[in-house]
Amino acid sequence: MKVGCPKEIKSNEYRVGLVPASVREYVHHGHQVFIEKSAGLGVGILDQQYIDVGASIVDSAEEIFATSDMVVKVKEPQPNEWSQLKQGQILYTYLHLAADLEQTKGLLESKCIAVAYETITDSKGGLPLLAPMSEVAGRLSIQAAARCLEKESGGEGLLLGGVPGVPAGRVVVIGGGVVGTNAAKMALGLGAEVTILDRSLPRLRQLDDLFDGRVRTCYSSMEGLLKEIQNADAVIGAVLIPGAKAPKLVTKKMLLEMKKGSCLVDVAIDQGGCFETSVATTHSNPVFIEDGIVHYCVANMPGAVPRTSTYALNNATLSYGLALANHKLDALKNNPNLMNGLNVYAGKVTNLSVAKALNLDFYNPAQL
Repeated sequence: MKVGCPKEIKSNEYRVGLVPASVREYVHHGHQVFIEKSAGLGVGILDQQYIDVGASIVDSAEEIFATSDMVVKVKEPQPNEWSQLKQGQILYTYLHLAADLEQTKGLLESKCIAVAYETITDSKGGLPLLAPMSEVAGRLSIQAAARCLEKESGGEGLLLGGVPGVPAGRVVVIGGGVVGTNAAKMALGLGAEVTILDRSLPRLRQLDDLFDGRVRTCYSSMEGLLKEIQNADAVIGAVLIPGAKAPKLVTKKMLLEMKKGSCLVDVAIDQGGCFETSVATTHSNPVFIEDGIVHYCVANMPGAVPRTSTYALNNATLSYGLALANHKLDALKNNPNLMNGLNVYAGKVTNLSVAKALNLDFYNPAQL
């Protein structure tokens, strides 16, 4: 198979879909790998490093899309990318289609085979390709919150960890999954007071054991959420419904109950965001203020640390990518966890959550 990796073109996105170690594996399995010139420079990978492990360097993304049987990326394709996809071509990347009707229509029109990192599952129902970026985003969310609370950013001028004699800031994490757990770890490390809200009592028990009682756990009812955000300095939105749009948990009206200069960090923005007032921002212009509350809603948070993110992502994506390259459609048919990653096939939506979110017809992938 011809496997291609174009340079990412989304704003402030420096990650790359394949690192040299991954290329070596594809080549070892008999595949040809094509890398767009300078695709890895954002994470310090030179073209020669790809050449040394058997890849071919091409001058443009157009060559990648025109000649590759499978295109490996990091972020969802942009309009001038999805217009180049071809019928039967495999696209292997993050997609987040539930919040993006335009991209979904573009993929449907291309009749490509679109496999989304974020909906591939494991034997325990986890999301192994989303997990490493969730770990990164969860940890980054606290760094972002700390900056948002600085006066220069429009915050209340609070040092999140406090100092002796001055109370630490209060961090409320909505969602006790991978993002929320990593956010809590970082916040605790800085010395903040941390509360985690979740609707799963078994998960709250796990978190209580994990943190040995050092964080407060709270059942996420509407009343409980409102009470917590009223006293919060930073609220981290860390909810996820696999493949679906994020629920709007904090409404515009609820902002009026929050402290002026406090902040919201919406890690769920890729799936539409879990705050009603969230609007996607970029690393070059990451925050805005509404009703006195600082909002950080960067849609590709792990892109801020592209080297760490790229290698962590490749560790997770390689085995599934090799299965697709080695066995094509049989890889999907023989592995239900990989099949869960199939979002679009031959002009049809094959992920139920995406179909429901966008009010589109659903095609059962088991019928392939």
